Amino acid sequence: MKLTLGFSPCPNDTFIFDAMVHGRIDTEGLEFNYTMADVEELNHRALSGKPDITKMSCFAYAFAAQNYLILDSGSALGHRNGPLVISKRKIYPSGLISSRIAIPGNYTTANLLFSIAWPGATNKTEYLFSDIEGALLRDEADAGLIIHETRFTYHKKGLQKIADLGEYWEKMTGLPIPLGIIVVNRRLPSEVALKVNRIIRRSLEYAYHDSLASYDFIVANAKEMDSTVMNNHIKLFVNKFTVNLGKEGKKAISELFRIALEKKVIPGLPDQIFLT
Repeated sequence: MKLTLGFSPCPNDTFIFDAMVHGRIDTEGLEFNYTMADVEELNHRALSGKPDITKMSCFAYAFAAQNYLILDSGSALGHRNGPLVISKRKIYPSGLISSRIAIPGNYTTANLLFSIAWPGATNKTEYLFSDIEGALLRDEADAGLIIHETRFTYHKKGLQKIADLGEYWEKMTGLPIPLGIIVVNRRLPSEVALKVNRIIRRSLEYAYHDSLASYDFIVANAKEMDSTVMNNHIKLFVNKFTVNLGKEGKKAISELFRIALEKKVIPGLPDQIFLT
């Protein structure tokens, strides 16, 4: 059985999915036709309900929940790894309300967290996440919301941190930050969905066991990323919640949706959102 699979070219995703898309593990008779794209592009594709399995932002899931269930394995949650708000010149957090904000996509969880923290800051422009530093340096925006590996590079370009949205979330809830999730289409039979969940976990465990096996795939898609940044990226975004959401991970995702629903920034969700 062939299934469509979408994930990003970021090191954490290529680390996770390498073994399953290259036949290094038992895929229980399943084959994967994979596509890599920026997370916001993945979000938009998921809104169509077409992909069988895909990475997507937690925020975007709220608008696609009728078509997808959240898997236990493969997600990006954690502590001290949330989005950052940065700028070229000093801006106090209170000044963000009237600032021009560069965001990495309307449906990203970063934008959701920013909207919860600064609901009055509405002058936003979408950029590819990797272009936000440049937009600030060109004075196209006053502040930028950064994710992925740009968390490790902004200070080298003379940019400064205004706020840490992960820190904001953890102080508010005491829970890990839910960023990206892996979902499976509800149209697939439950036994197939459970297979997918097992295969992703098996692929991740293989990567942990033999980290060199996925190295070429990671490097080939990390563009010109410094090896130290690449390794730090994996360490930061691949953790125990990636192996299995567990009760704490599911609680974090549910709490994010509860707060977002309370603030009326997402629609209501189906009763069941997790595969298991």
